[in-house]
Amino acid sequence: MSINQAKYINDLKVKFNYYAPISEQSWKLIESLIEFQSVKKGELLLRNEQIAKEIHFVCKGALRAFITDKEGNSYNKNIFLEGDLAGSTASLIQQTPSYFEIEALEDSILININYKKYRELIFENEDLKNFYIAYLERNWVIEKEQREISIVMENATERYLDLLSKHPDISERIALLHIASHLGITPTQLSRIRKTLEKDL
Repeated sequence: MSINQAKYINDLKVKFNYYAPISEQSWKLIESLIEFQSVKKGELLLRNEQIAKEIHFVCKGALRAFITDKEGNSYNKNIFLEGDLAGSTASLIQQTPSYFEIEALEDSILININYKKYRELIFENEDLKNFYIAYLERNWVIEKEQREISIVMENATERYLDLLSKHPDISERIALLHIASHLGITPTQLSRIRKTLEKDL
């Protein structure tokens, strides 16, 4: 195992322990499911109507989950950067076709975990079950609700500044059209916001 791989596995371990303490025994079981994958910018990890099989941990790089309408316009559902877990949660849980696609926005290194085997471990190990519940509560209840509220209550500038506070270098790494789509605005609106902020500095 390379030094980088050992670091990335430790990053994943830190991620798990952030939500709930994981025993060494349980962690060894998770480690047994880990597979590394390198993907090129533009490569699709999940296609529309494909059934998701894996959870992706972003070791290095960036991904986006997006929906394409009948006219061919795409809308970003989420952007995933280092330290994020990515995947189609509904597709994984229900084993139904995904409504969106996942694409690499940069050359990326991922840790993939087979969801079926991972789910078996959850039901066999109390600490992994606690992690799973805490993760879903935080990411699919609390943060989802906060994002829905921010879209209604915050203006686009506030949403952009909030994104920058979490990921200061995002505009240097990811095309503005993807950031704009993630914020629910047009690229032209985002350009205006950036110009106004630059003037205020």
